[in-house]
Amino acid sequence: MSLKNMSRAELEEFYAAAEKEYEDLKAKGLKLDMSRGKPSTEQLELSRPMLDVLNSSTDMTDSDGIDTRNYGGLTGITEAKELFAELLGVRPSMIIVGGNSSLNLMYDSVQRAYNFGVYGGSKPWCKNEHVKFLCPVPGYDRHFGVTETFGIEMINVPLTKTGPDMDMVEKLVSSDPEIKGIWCVPMYSNPDGYTYSDETVTRFAKLKPAADDFRIFWDNAYCVHHLCDNGDTLLNIFDEAAKYGNEDMIFEFASTSKITFPGSGVAVICASENNVKHITKQLSMQNISYDKVNQLRHVRYFGNADGIKEYMKKHRDILAPKFDLVSSKLDKALGGLDILSFNVPNGGYFISVYTLNGCAKEVVKLCAEAGVVLTGAGASYPYKKDPDDSNIRLSPSYPTLDDLSQAMDVFTAAVKVASARKLLGR
Repeated sequence: MSLKNMSRAELEEFYAAAEKEYEDLKAKGLKLDMSRGKPSTEQLELSRPMLDVLNSSTDMTDSDGIDTRNYGGLTGITEAKELFAELLGVRPSMIIVGGNSSLNLMYDSVQRAYNFGVYGGSKPWCKNEHVKFLCPVPGYDRHFGVTETFGIEMINVPLTKTGPDMDMVEKLVSSDPEIKGIWCVPMYSNPDGYTYSDETVTRFAKLKPAADDFRIFWDNAYCVHHLCDNGDTLLNIFDEAAKYGNEDMIFEFASTSKITFPGSGVAVICASENNVKHITKQLSMQNISYDKVNQLRHVRYFGNADGIKEYMKKHRDILAPKFDLVSSKLDKALGGLDILSFNVPNGGYFISVYTLNGCAKEVVKLCAEAGVVLTGAGASYPYKKDPDDSNIRLSPSYPTLDDLSQAMDVFTAAVKVASARKLLGR
């Protein structure tokens, strides 16, 4: 029965039972962490054999005969470019292979644009009186942290099941030259788990920005992170953009951070040849080369894109039961109460839930007091300000199934308590 339809007496009775359930769980003294989407130890162990691919007797030269242990090769070894080009459906000439972090490549891309400008742009972003970014919400907190670091104004754009509200995006981008970019996680979005529809991708590719230096930051972090046999598919934005002469408008990012080792993976930026040349010239004053030995290790371990896709089935076997558990716990404990909604994603790393308005911070607080650490309420919005105080990002990947089960018991109890308090006016 919906809590909203209960009489005052029924709601008081529900609240008393929920409080007891919560206090009993709190008394267990749990210490569980669901705050970040980190691979579990079991997932990390999958990649341990990769450490043996290169050893003291291994040939360390790449396909061009270059010794990967030495200087040079600023934009990455050829076979690494070919691997990621195959994975992303682009030309190898559009790939720059970096270090372990795609976030670092995104930060550097904003910083270069801010200090030096982008290819075809009129001037560095810092020379403008105001710089703005569109931010689909809820979204990735680290994206918002990057733009906030540079003092860039962030504008919320609602995220729908098919992607950002494109009517709003098109109107703002075409009318305001101060808008220089938009953050996108187009496949299994962080945190809702939605994949942009073909229509949405095409409308992005056809954008006509008022700013000549506008860029789409296409963070394709979860392109191979499926949780079921029939995972989502994403239209290739570069193929679409080429139809309208807009290839220069896109920066795409990807990495192996949640495929192999987050601390020592390989990340890439994918862009038009014009952009790649422009970026490479600026990079040459910043770096001599990224870790080519690690690039070689990854290439020899996986071989090709099909090798990565097959390997990711092992990750799915570990992750899918955790997502199923979360969904089952939410349905069993809260189904029919009309106090929480959520999407069951086909891939990615998160489950995004929505409490009654005004309850998210209280739920996170109650969980923390019972020993379960969640991502902070509001983290999925610019400036950490969720206007409805309703969204919470759940990260099921890191805990064991047993720990996750206990954490979800605490979470659902906290949702009941916070919701009853809200409806009772306490």
